[in-house]
Amino acid sequence: MNHDLPVLYSFRRCPYAMRARMAIVHAGIQVVLREIELRSKPAQMLEASPKGTVPVLVLGDGSVIDESLDIMRWALQQNDPGKWLQVNDFEVLIQWNDSRFKDNLDRYKYADRYPEHPAEFYRQQGELFLTELESRLILTQYLCGDCFSIADAAIAPFIRQFAAVDETWFQASPYSALKRWLAAFLTGPLFDAVMKKYAVWKPGSSSIVFGGDTV
Repeated sequence: MNHDLPVLYSFRRCPYAMRARMAIVHAGIQVVLREIELRSKPAQMLEASPKGTVPVLVLGDGSVIDESLDIMRWALQQNDPGKWLQVNDFEVLIQWNDSRFKDNLDRYKYADRYPEHPAEFYRQQGELFLTELESRLILTQYLCGDCFSIADAAIAPFIRQFAAVDETWFQASPYSALKRWLAAFLTGPLFDAVMKKYAVWKPGSSSIVFGGDTV
């Protein structure tokens, strides 16, 4: 194994880590994957990135990238066979996802922690974003056009979480284009490739090489 490979600290179900892994797989880049437990974060990860959130990518020269979008850009700038970065207005859409929508998603998912409003209130606030996505997907197959892009990869893991809070409600909701888009994402080869289960990494564990083949 090449010991100069970047090391990626990840948590399988985290949507931020999920989108970073998707970009790495799409780019055909190999990394050493270290699956962590959020309740028991390894000292090596915290030394690299004291903020303690995944994903964290430690490059061969020791430099650290610890924001998911930065990891995506790093991977895609090296190899972008699907031209994920060659779309318009994805930055505004991802910013909305990562700020207002994510805030309401957290409150909807954990409504008992935010008793100021019922869960339905936070869901309705989140629906403002769903409505925007639906309006786009009525016109084009993907969020920024007719090709899957960085916007789809960055946003889909969060819509997956939103849908799972109350799946019965989501399936009965009027967002037919969004539901089609999400279903295609969840059954596609890219999602399957990044959602394989790996043992939690411990110091001294065998290294897991992740990625290397484009999807």
